Amino acid sequence: MFASNSSASPASTDAGPNHLTDQAVESADHAIKVAQRVATDALDSLAGAIQALRAQAEPLLDGAADQASSMAHRGLNSLHDSSAVLRTSARQASESTVSYIRHDPIKSILMAAATGAALMGLIGLMRGPYRRD
Repeated sequence: MFASNSSASPASTDAGPNHLTDQAVESADHAIKVAQRVATDALDSLAGAIQALRAQAEPLLDGAADQASSMAHRGLNSLHDSSAVLRTSARQASESTVSYIRHDPIKSILMAAATGAALMGLIGLMRGPYRRD
């Protein structure tokens, strides 16, 4: 890299160290400029790759957002339909119960009392024995 001129005359030996220093400074400057150019090229390449990835990812993200929105709408529609079916079923059960009570009121009262007594018995069993302190 540094060529030394061994056949230099004594008059040029005074300029020799300065000349070598100048060459070293120029070589260092050149190396710095090359390194800067390589770093700039690498950053430009990285920026291009990021833009390309963004361009590829954007449609995928849009599609995922559309799918999520569609699924949410379907879920809401399904919930609405299910609640309508449940309301209709509850209304029919209520009408059926009212009709049964009107048709046979004594039997309905006895069944309600028996059901109440059975529930109280279950609650009593679940609570455990009653202690008087």
